[in-house]
Amino acid sequence: MHPGAKISQGRSKGQQRIQSQNDYLRQWLPRQQSYLHHLLDREAPPEDRRCIVCEQDGVYKCQDCLGEPLYCTGCCRSQHHHNPFHWISQWNGQFFEQSCLAQVGLVIHLGHDGKQCPALADRWDLFEGDEHKDQLEPEDLPFVSGPEFQPKENTMVIIDKSGVHRLEIRCCDCPNALSPDIQMFRHGFFPASFNRPKTAFTFRVLDDFLLDNLECGTSAMNYYSKLRRMTSSMFPHLVPDRYRELMRVARQWRQLKTMKWHGFGHRSDIPSTGELALFCPACPQPGINVLVAGDESLDDWKYTRSFVMDGNFKAEHLHPIKPFDEVWLSDGLGFMVGKDRYKMHLAEAADMVEKSSCNNHRAVNQANAARHKLESTGIGGVACARHGCFVPHSMVDFQKGERQMNMDYALCEAARHNMEGISRAVTFYDINCQYNKHFRARVDASRFLEMTQDLTIIPGIGLWHVHGHQDSCYVRYASNFIDGIGRIDGEIMETLWAPRGMSSPHRQECLDYQMNDSNFCKMIRMKRTLCRKYKLAMNGITESGKAFDRLDEAAPAHLKTEWSARERRAQSSRLNDPEAMDEYEINIKKAPSRKEIELRLLEEGSARNAAPSRRSVATWISTGLAIEEAQIALLIEVRRMGKRSTETQRLDIARQRDRLQGQIDGFTQSALTHLGEGFDADDDPDDLNVDILDDLDDDPADFSKTSDAWTNSPELTVIPLPSNLGVDRCRHCMAEDLIPLEMSLREGQANDTLHNLRIHLCNKAVLFRTSVRQAKSQALKTRAWSQVTSVQQAVSLHASIYTKTRKQMMKLEPGQDQLQKFKPLLREQLKISTAVGDPNARGQRNESLAWFWSVEVDLGGPDQSWNEEFYRVHWLRAKALRDRWKEEMTLVQLEMDWTCHYFSWRATQWGDRMRESLEKRLPGHACYSGRQSQMYSLLAQDAQAAFQDLQSVSIETGDE
Repeated sequence: MHPGAKISQGRSKGQQRIQSQNDYLRQWLPRQQSYLHHLLDREAPPEDRRCIVCEQDGVYKCQDCLGEPLYCTGCCRSQHHHNPFHWISQWNGQFFEQSCLAQVGLVIHLGHDGKQCPALADRWDLFEGDEHKDQLEPEDLPFVSGPEFQPKENTMVIIDKSGVHRLEIRCCDCPNALSPDIQMFRHGFFPASFNRPKTAFTFRVLDDFLLDNLECGTSAMNYYSKLRRMTSSMFPHLVPDRYRELMRVARQWRQLKTMKWHGFGHRSDIPSTGELALFCPACPQPGINVLVAGDESLDDWKYTRSFVMDGNFKAEHLHPIKPFDEVWLSDGLGFMVGKDRYKMHLAEAADMVEKSSCNNHRAVNQANAARHKLESTGIGGVACARHGCFVPHSMVDFQKGERQMNMDYALCEAARHNMEGISRAVTFYDINCQYNKHFRARVDASRFLEMTQDLTIIPGIGLWHVHGHQDSCYVRYASNFIDGIGRIDGEIMETLWAPRGMSSPHRQECLDYQMNDSNFCKMIRMKRTLCRKYKLAMNGITESGKAFDRLDEAAPAHLKTEWSARERRAQSSRLNDPEAMDEYEINIKKAPSRKEIELRLLEEGSARNAAPSRRSVATWISTGLAIEEAQIALLIEVRRMGKRSTETQRLDIARQRDRLQGQIDGFTQSALTHLGEGFDADDDPDDLNVDILDDLDDDPADFSKTSDAWTNSPELTVIPLPSNLGVDRCRHCMAEDLIPLEMSLREGQANDTLHNLRIHLCNKAVLFRTSVRQAKSQALKTRAWSQVTSVQQAVSLHASIYTKTRKQMMKLEPGQDQLQKFKPLLREQLKISTAVGDPNARGQRNESLAWFWSVEVDLGGPDQSWNEEFYRVHWLRAKALRDRWKEEMTLVQLEMDWTCHYFSWRATQWGDRMRESLEKRLPGHACYSGRQSQMYSLLAQDAQAAFQDLQSVSIETGDE
């Protein structure tokens, strides 16, 4: 069935299905030749070749007028007085060749309704001598002649979105006339110079370039190259080069538009810090969209500001050639911070490099740090985390990668924007586990960092970045466990870009303009965004509520009371003690892990000044154990894939094999150092004790069939570990001392796998109890079984690793204690019994857990069961998810009100400006104010109607 046919199911019989784009292409193919014939037929004139106005001989065809009509010379000139930038072509007896309106005598008069000024003298020198002349090399000149290479004298170069034109412009020369540049400006031309301009840009081309730059990332060079090709497809290099003028005039135009949008044409004062920037309409801003009434306080969690901090290393910038000669148009007036105060802060701030207690993210944050040709290695800043709007005056340049001093300044500036009275802010930053530790101390120690002491900063890490941290960072900093934040992911900021070759002021203006446009687009789409969030919150409340209720119903009341109290203590202590949030983790004291044992062995080797060949032997053996685990994981994946695999699956396996082979080669080469001269890296693998994996969840016969196809694969390669060489061969190689080292590391490996087995089996038990058995629909059952399958695959992997580990330990002549501790793992021991799912259930008095449930495990007390600990964590996390969705609904409803209030506030603001303009007799100012006021009024009305309709539908649905 065609995909489009599914859409038509359920429609009435009289309606047809929606056609795809391919359907339209198939319908067009038989018409292709006909279309081509008519396309070529347009090249010729009609047989009578008459002017459509006076019916005289038509010699000019306008390519931009509808239908490409023919004109005589006089009619062509008269019909284009108000369309001077149309392209025309002239009939030469054989075909139409390109021409221009200057050839038919078109002159643009800037006064007297387009007619010639009666006082105008024939003085073209008014526009001479203020700009450079075009220089062409002799070899660039064509050996042909034509109208496009013979510009009329006394013409100006006018750049329009249709191309580059040469036309004569005559200004009004009356005694009270405005200066020529202002006359041109009032007629929609932006002169490239102001005394005697020879080049002008139409407002249309400037608006088109700025929009192209925003939407398509088109540079000024590429845009002007396009205009040159539109002007002359054969000789674009002969079209006057006004690329530099476009760069400069676009800056001036951008500045004028920005000041106009923010009402500074209606004010006598000049903009101050951040006043040429829009901000989020849905974030709480006291005095703008938030009016606190009665006994309500801004200290309430509902008025929390959420910030996301991030860096962008695509917006790098080269050192300027003449920094002393740069002109700044909007320094610190938009989103980028003011340069002078920021430089003073950087000069005084100390670049403290603190030892990280989490994973090392410094390599990422120091991108481009060593590139000395860059004045800026990137930018960083702050945006609202819930809606992605950039905060005014909070974007900073990086000089040596992403340092704390840069982000400190950005955050302090963001916390000053429209936050009077707000006492709580949540910041999301990818290294907040380290960054936030001494943030307040850095602020207090600086003359240039300011933040009110009443503002409480709650650190968080975005959901994408937090998984690259240590496991403990997840519950301490993920948004799922932060009260009052709702449901957000805290990831944006990768969309900004600016060319490297711009001057520093120009780059800042481009970035400010991009961020203003980004915030404007988010503002006009806020209605749709909040409606979508509202629907997601409705669904999230329902789904998370059901999941929590299933867990809550089965939990004893006294335990729920205790768990709730522990949760409240953790949340209240999280600011001063992030480890308090470990309450959401499984609190199990583990047996020594492989990493702990490796660290102990390395420290012992260093303490006794071990020989060079033995200093890193523990790490070498540990690497071998990790390679074995990777081999097992790949073997299981190959077996699951089977023979009916897709090309994508086979490519993924091939890539994994390539990486694994590289690791094995490196490990084998290192073996020469640690195993001595008695070991030969080229020995036949058959000399080693080969042991093929026997997975516990699959039929060994099936695996043997699959493994035959991969005989030479790296996952089956036996690596030269002491356990594979055997005790006798280790003694022959004088490497007998490696046997106890591998035995110790194997114990740690076994402890790790058994710990992971217990966790996954308990998760599986809870899933069966709360999801599979409680599922009331097929969709819920499918989702539940998908989760169970994922957990079961993890169980299979760790069981296989343990089985392989124990077999290798047996080859190392273990002691009686080790044999007693690490027993064989049987298939039936991995089944989820009711003893795991509910140890207090009726009839379980004589059923006991398998041996591995009690191997060096301490849950904090003899009366605490495995099931209780895992159930507690599931209950707390389900409750946190339900609470976040409830908060999300509350926040979205408030944000709907705040958005409407913001639009109304803007409409009132522009309405006041309109009345002031009318009083001052400034009709243009009043008209623009009225248009802006209407825009915000319509946005407010549209949003209000959509929000009310959505909420009323939701209430009716809830009642049903």
